[in-house]
Formats: sequence, C-alpha cells, structure tokens
Amino acid sequence: MSKKEMRTPIETGAPDGFQYMHPTMRKNFGQWKYHEHPRPGVLLHVANSGEEIWTVRAGTQRILDVFSLRTLWDIGDEYADGYVRFTIRSNIEYMVKDKEKVEPLIAALEKEGFIVGGTKNSVAMISHTQGWLHCDIPGTDASGVVKAMMDELIDEFRNNEMPSLNNIMLPD
Repeated sequence: MSKKEMRTPIETGAPDGFQYMHPTMRKNFGQWKYHEHPRPGVLLHVANSGEEIWTVRAGTQRILDVFSLRTLWDIGDEYADGYVRFTIRSNIEYMVKDKEKVEPLIAALEKEGFIVGGTKNSVAMISHTQGWLHCDIPGTDASGVVKAMMDELIDEFRNNEMPSLNNIMLPD
C-alpha cells in the first residue's frame, strides 16, 4: 500500500445537513405549499403532499454547558424524536411531526428555563463574539453586554409585536 493510500482523508467544510434533517423535512425539501405562524416561536410547514411538520424555536445562550445541552437533547428525544438543530443565532429548533407534541414540548422547554420565541416580528437572539477575551471589539458584543441586552429585550423575543416594515405606510 502506498503512503498516499494510507493517509486518512481530511474533513473539509461543513457536513451534509440533510443527514440530520427530520425525514418529513428531507422528503418535502423544496416542495412546501405554505407556512403558518400559529404563535410566537412556532412554525407550521405544510407540503404540497399535505404532510405537516412543526418547528418550535427556543432561545439559548451561545455558550452552553454540558448540563444544558443534555437537558435540551433529552427534551428533543422525548418530544421531537431527536430532531433538533441550532440556528446561526444560537436558537435551538425542534422539528415535530405530530401537532399533539407541540404544547408539551413548549411546556418542557419553559419548565427548564428556556424561552420559546424568536419568530416573525420579534427580536432574534443577539450573537456575541466567541473571542471576547482577546477580541478588540468586546465593548459592543462581549458576552456580558449581550446578556444584559437580552435580559431587557426578552419580551420582544418571546412575543412577535415588533413593527414590521410590511405593515408601515411610508410617505411617497
């Protein structure tokens, strides 16, 4: 065997996200008839086939401890068949096939101190730098500043009552 054949392949780029996607999402990818927003933090996706899947979004702090991660995974295993994903803003989203699991999922998240929201006309979670100890701009996006801001804006995350440019009449 040559040295080239003996080398371990190098992982490059992000893994294929489809392998982690809920089977209903994967099956209907690009085939959605419409989406609904029944309440803050919850989306309903309806496919052309009539299949439905629900997404429940909860906010998390960007840097999670192992206990919190395990709690989130346990909730995902119990209510969402293990299908979860983190958004770019560090929210966690659970994909649920059965409507009957949506409210118990929300109750379980809120019982553990996680807040459901961040959809439609709401404040998205504020991301902060990972390198706040050595970054040259930590005065504006350090962990403590972001925490203080989200403590003040949490109702704007939980609810979707923020103004929308779609609803504002602009002068000609």
